[in-house]
Amino acid sequence: SVTNKKPAQASITKVKQFEGSTSFVRRTQWMLEQLRQVNGIDPNRDSPEFDLLFENAFDQWVASTASEKCTFFQVLHHTCQRYLTDKKPEFINCQSKIMGGNSILHSAADSVTSAVQKASQALNERGERLGRAEEKTEELKNSAQQFAETAHKVRFWWDK
Repeated sequence: SVTNKKPAQASITKVKQFEGSTSFVRRTQWMLEQLRQVNGIDPNRDSPEFDLLFENAFDQWVASTASEKCTFFQVLHHTCQRYLTDKKPEFINCQSKIMGGNSILHSAADSVTSAVQKASQALNERGERLGRAEEKTEELKNSAQQFAETAHKVRFWWDK
């Protein structure tokens, strides 16, 4: 199920996958509220390395790929904007695409909006077709009633 209620707790968990293993091991975990700074290290270079500064800790991270780092930053930025009311972390040395316009989250939102608009248009068109069908049904009903009345009159006249 999907809800718009804020989670009671949001956390950032660092995991590691060891060579030859398909599972992940939890290394460290922090509450989202403890995050103070996200450092992309070099906005002009695609690299998987980045640093996270928490209230009482500094931690170096390496994503699987630079692309995964970008996705993680986008999700993290969106999550912070949505769930942290004050003391939002600072994002430094990050590529502009992470913070703005063409993020995967905006693209996803645009896709959902587009799908909703298409569904709404389809419903409107269906509603119009149903409306026309109801009008036609009403016309046919009136025509059938008129036919029945005429047939009754003819039968009444014929029986005389």
